[in-house]
Amino acid sequence: MHELSIVMNIVEIANDEVLKHHAQKVEMIDLEIGELSGIDFDAFDFAWSAVVHATILQHAERKMHRVEGKSICGTCGHHFRLFQLYEPCPLCGEVFNDIISGQELKVKQMILS
Repeated sequence: MHELSIVMNIVEIANDEVLKHHAQKVEMIDLEIGELSGIDFDAFDFAWSAVVHATILQHAERKMHRVEGKSICGTCGHHFRLFQLYEPCPLCGEVFNDIISGQELKVKQMILS
């Protein structure tokens, strides 16, 4: 389960920010995770509850935004919703498309105190 290591990295990022800004705790953490990032959201939630207790994120409010997969066709220029990688364009069938969104995995914002 790579979600466990991802949550551990998020805790590390939060620790670094708290130290860098001489804060005491994290009030809120805002995550942006794309539907095409390879994250299993149920496994992520399980890993989160298993990892964050007794860390700087234990009492932090967690906001999580799921980012839809979106693509633009490399042949016809059609914009379309992407539910999985390498999905063909619904208009022309082209499989070589540019992913516009959905692969994000980032800490968007933290509120420290």
